[in-house]
Amino acid sequence: MIKIRSRGILDLIINNACLPDRSGQYDIGVQGDRIVTIAPRIDADAQDIIDAAGRLVAPPFADPHFHMDATLSLGLPRLNVSGTLLEGIALWGELKPMLTVEAVMERALRYCDLAVAQGLLAIRTHVDVCDDRLTAVEALIEVRKRVAPYIDLQLVAFPQDGLYCSASAERNLLRALDMGVDVVGGIPHFERTMADGARSVTRLCEIAADRDLMLDLHCDESDDPMSRHVETLAAETTRLDLGARVSASHVTAMHSYDNYYASKLIPLIAESGMNVIPNPLINITLQGRSDTYPRRRGLTRVPELRAAGVNVAFGQDCTMDPWYSLGSADMLEVAHMGVHAVPMTSREAMEWAFTSVTQNGARAMGLPDPTLRESGPANMVVLQAQDPIEAVRLKATRLAVIKHGKVLARTAPRIATLDLPGRPTTIDPADYAPAMDKKDI
Repeated sequence: MIKIRSRGILDLIINNACLPDRSGQYDIGVQGDRIVTIAPRIDADAQDIIDAAGRLVAPPFADPHFHMDATLSLGLPRLNVSGTLLEGIALWGELKPMLTVEAVMERALRYCDLAVAQGLLAIRTHVDVCDDRLTAVEALIEVRKRVAPYIDLQLVAFPQDGLYCSASAERNLLRALDMGVDVVGGIPHFERTMADGARSVTRLCEIAADRDLMLDLHCDESDDPMSRHVETLAAETTRLDLGARVSASHVTAMHSYDNYYASKLIPLIAESGMNVIPNPLINITLQGRSDTYPRRRGLTRVPELRAAGVNVAFGQDCTMDPWYSLGSADMLEVAHMGVHAVPMTSREAMEWAFTSVTQNGARAMGLPDPTLRESGPANMVVLQAQDPIEAVRLKATRLAVIKHGKVLARTAPRIATLDLPGRPTTIDPADYAPAMDKKDI
C-alpha cells in the first residue's frame, strides 16, 4: 500500500521504468529519502514526475578504487612520457611537495561535480600519507564533509611509497586514521623486498583488526609472476577473521601466474571472504609495458574469481593524473572496457559487468545494498538504455540522478537529427535493441 502524506501527494514518481532484473515496466514512488512503492501503476500526484519512457532505472554507480588527491592534475609538474606506473609514481613524488590544501580541495570538488553528473554517488579514494604535512588528508577530510549530502566518500590511508620504504609512513598512516580516515591502505609490492612486503601485509591487517576498520591494499600491481602478496593477504584475512572488510585492489600479477598456482590461490581468496577490485582502464594501460609481442593485458582473472564466489568490483582508479591522461568519472566506461579486456562477452557476463559497478562496488565499500526496493533508499539513476547490457554497450546518458529522493542532475537524451531522403529524422541509440529482443521477429 502507498503511504501518502496528509496533503495527498508523493515527492517524486518515476513512471514507466525498466528495472535491471528485466521484470517489466514499473512506476517508482518516492517519499522523503525512501522508495515507498514499486508498482505497475501508481495513481497518485507528486511534486515531481519523471517519465522514464521505458528506459532503465538502476542503483547509482559506485567506484571502490580511486585517487582523488591526484585527480585532474594532468601535466603538473610535467607529463608521464613513458606512460608507466613507475614514472607515474615518481612524477607524483615531484608533485607532492607542491600540493596545497586549497588546490587539492578545488580539484577534488570539481571531480565530485563530474561524478554526480555521471550518477557516481559512492567513491573510495586512496589518500597518500607519505607526506609529513598530510596535506591531501586534511583536504579530503574537508571534501568528504562537503559532499556528504550527495556522495558517500570513503578515504583510505595509503602509504604510496611503502610502509617500510618511507621512514614516517606508518606514523603518518596512524595519524591519518586518528584524524578520521576510514580505511587502512598499503602497497606491499612496493617494499624493498618480498619479505618486507609480506611483513607490511601482516602489520596493516593487524592495524585494521585492532581498530575495527576496513582494509584495502594495492596488491601485486605488477607483471611479475613472483609478486604474490595477495596470498599473504588472504591468509591474514582468514587468520584475523576480517572477511569482507578486506579488499585486494589491482592484483594484476595474477594475469601472469601459472595456472597451477592460480588454481591454488583463488580458493584461498574465496575462503577469506575478501573482495577483489580490478581497474580495467588503468590495468590494461600500465601493465605489459615491458613486453614486446605478445603483450599481456594485465587484467586479473575476473571469470575465475567470479566462479569461486569472490565479490569482484571494477574501479576507475585515475582520471587525468600522473598515471592516466583520460577518464571521465564514467563507471559505464569502466564496465565497457572490462567487457573487452577480460574478455567476457556472454550476455550473462555483460550484465554482470553492470552489476560490478553498482551493487558489487557498494558491497566492496561496506555500504548497504543499493538494489531498488520498497522501503529502500531513494538513490537511483535513469539511463538512456533499455537494460543493463545496453547501458554498458552505449555508455548510456544519465537522464536523471537521484540521491535521498532529490534530483541532483538532469541531462537531455542523446538524440541525433538526420537529413536523409526517405529515412527517419531522429535516431535514439537506445532504440537499437538486438534482434533477439524484438517482438516483431
